[in-house]
Amino acid sequence: MKDSFLDRFIHYLIVERGLSKNTIEAYGHDVTRFLNFLREKKIDPIEEPSRLDLRTFLHDLKKKGLSTRSIARNLISVRMFFRFLQQEGVIELNPAEVLELPKMAKTLPEVLSLEEVERLLAQPDPKTPLGVRDRTMLEMLYATGMRVSELIHLSTHQIQLEGGYVLLRGKGSKERIVPLGGEAIHWLKKYLTESRPLLLKGRETPFLFTNRSGRPMSRQQFWKSIKAYGRRGGIQKRITPHVLRHSFASHLLERGADLRSVQMMLGHVDISTTQIYTHVTGERLKKVHQRYHPRG
Repeated sequence: MKDSFLDRFIHYLIVERGLSKNTIEAYGHDVTRFLNFLREKKIDPIEEPSRLDLRTFLHDLKKKGLSTRSIARNLISVRMFFRFLQQEGVIELNPAEVLELPKMAKTLPEVLSLEEVERLLAQPDPKTPLGVRDRTMLEMLYATGMRVSELIHLSTHQIQLEGGYVLLRGKGSKERIVPLGGEAIHWLKKYLTESRPLLLKGRETPFLFTNRSGRPMSRQQFWKSIKAYGRRGGIQKRITPHVLRHSFASHLLERGADLRSVQMMLGHVDISTTQIYTHVTGERLKKVHQRYHPRG
């Protein structure tokens, strides 16, 4: 396969599909891996690899120790690539279309209890500019359920304090409005008036959250911070920014929020993605029932 086809595929994902940068990188990585596999086997992708070739590729990934989820994603990427070649008239049949995705066990997302959330939020030092910044970031994650990539790329004009909401741009540049809540608004005001000016030291940037140098926070920086705050708070669970997103959704549903509203706030295209949280709340209800029911 000439590299130009891969370049055209990436361009198609950016321009026509409007996918996020991370998703496009994943597709590109997976398809490159597949094309390299074909080159090693001296198979020309233009001549339409057989289903057996594809199954051999997937089996090769399994032998290399890739998880079922990663193998499934590779197949989805390759399927999308061949679909693109079909649309372009390069090939007639998509050999990946009929292959079934590997069956994956549904894993319930890790969530924090309310008490654990409170302990985590209490860890940053509110007497320091960095502490106020980190407390604000944690409050916003839990208040909105936004993704960490959305958080670190927030600009000041996306925040509407008077209206009490934040305008988020999620996967595929899709926009959604999410309420902030009283606590997040309180810390945002404190951060914007007291801490952010001290961190910027007269510099200008459109980014809401910055590091000591006045540059935008990186995903890795924030991931390390939240992990450290979790340890400091004595939380045994693995803490990541996504755990707060999971906790946001679970806690809303536990208190009676409807699935459709939670879907809109999370920015899920398909409501079936949001339904995993109903399993979480269901599991909790079963544990409560078993613990307290006289015949449990």
